[in-house]
Amino acid sequence: MAFASFDARNARAPMAEINMVPLIDVLLVLLVIFIVTAPLLAHQVKLELPRVSAQVLSAPTEKIDFSIDAAGRLFWNGQAVDRAEAARRFASEGGKPVQPEVHLRADQDVPYKFVAQTLGDAAKAGLTKVGFVSQADQP
Repeated sequence: MAFASFDARNARAPMAEINMVPLIDVLLVLLVIFIVTAPLLAHQVKLELPRVSAQVLSAPTEKIDFSIDAAGRLFWNGQAVDRAEAARRFASEGGKPVQPEVHLRADQDVPYKFVAQTLGDAAKAGLTKVGFVSQADQP
């Protein structure tokens, strides 16, 4: 395909036209691809789900208030316990079908060792719902 001109005066001038045929070919191919794939993207299964008027039953979850004071003493729901007794109680609570939530309150001056031991005992017993309780700063 030659793009020469029969005009001898403008033979050396550069051609300033853009060949639009390849661009149109590419656009037509993309259009065909989109036309073919569009119905595949909108594939849905029409279902009529049954309607019920029952409310969701939620069993009230138990909670365990576990506290550690600044001296490292342990308290189970306000009752003083030692580490072995706390581990035994964690094991008995971990065996229940519905796990209770453990709310861990630790004094800010307690060594981290006591908190880590408590978390380890709860994890060994299979308790996974552990939350840390703190107070908001007063302005």
